[in-house]
Amino acid sequence: MTTAEIITIGTELLLGETADTNTRFIARALRALGVDLFRAQTVGDNTARIAEAVREAAARADIVITTGGLGPTVDDPTRQAIAEACEAPLEFHPELWEQITARIARYGRLPTENQKRQAYIPRGAIVIENPVGTAPAFIVDFPPLPSLGEGPGVRAVIISLPGVPREMETLLAGAVVPFLQERFGLHELILVRTLHASGLGEGMVDDKIGDLETLANPTVGLTAHSGIVDIRIAAKAASEAEAQTMIAAVEADVRARLGEAIYGADEETLEGAALDMLARRGWTLACLESGMGSALLARLGRGGHAAWRGGSSRTVRAETLAEETEAVRRSEKASAALGVRLEQMDESQTISVVLLTPSGKAERTLTYGGHPGNAPRWAANMALDFLRRAGQEAG
Repeated sequence: MTTAEIITIGTELLLGETADTNTRFIARALRALGVDLFRAQTVGDNTARIAEAVREAAARADIVITTGGLGPTVDDPTRQAIAEACEAPLEFHPELWEQITARIARYGRLPTENQKRQAYIPRGAIVIENPVGTAPAFIVDFPPLPSLGEGPGVRAVIISLPGVPREMETLLAGAVVPFLQERFGLHELILVRTLHASGLGEGMVDDKIGDLETLANPTVGLTAHSGIVDIRIAAKAASEAEAQTMIAAVEADVRARLGEAIYGADEETLEGAALDMLARRGWTLACLESGMGSALLARLGRGGHAAWRGGSSRTVRAETLAEETEAVRRSEKASAALGVRLEQMDESQTISVVLLTPSGKAERTLTYGGHPGNAPRWAANMALDFLRRAGQEAG
């Protein structure tokens, strides 16, 4: 089993000034290689802390990938930190300096003296030329240190990539992935299938499929959202076909246990499932929402679904919700209409839903006790689930 850890470097990440998108991209690349990612962490621009993080990660994992801190400024300490962690002094590479100079010249500028820092690489490292930036990347073997209780030989490889996402993505795909495949003989992959359930809380889903969450391969995990639970099935295998076969068996079991609570998989959405159901019935939909800030209308209108006619977002009284929903249905010339009203109470929110279809009228009242900021999304999901299930029953 080949394992990896990711270290993103930059004080701006710790301050919340910059969002970390690199970890997600690298994690997915490692997953495609069949590499198990066990940890990801962020470290500020401090040489000693970066070196410590690298040493600790290299003592646990086969692959340590860092991003960031390879620029020309004083607060770009990654090169020095990795040199210290690996006990390999920095060496100047004239050919890298020539490449950096040539790249800067494309902008009609001369390099400043501080940019020469980017041409220093730890001794013995494999240099990765950066065709889309001025910061070269590098790969260095990590020699186990006696203080870590390791034996002789190489314990891990440290791969340092730029923090700029486009640069990192280019070097990862073009140089790092082929290197890892050859170095570790990576012939497996990890395939993930995510099922989506609505109408059941995370605890209820866990109660029904908890034994599957103890499987070793495929693994099964849950992620809760506002009114939706994702069931992730991940399989490691030598081929995509083998992984798909493994996933299919578990997926069939999950679907059998959760029934109509499952509305889709992977990129499929709850609003898409509800509109698809309407289309199969030959119905069209209009919508009236109140107190939700267009949270529902925005989702229903995305993508231009053939079953969607339009709607209105305005303040509506509880006693007139059904009447005004009917008015929207007539004005939009739709065969069905969904009305949703979210009302803030003292310690909770009340959600009123009315559904008008060719089969008749259905109503539902729910209460929500979570964070008020999540109430509109939760209300939209509950209403869409109500619409989806009511349409299925009508059919």
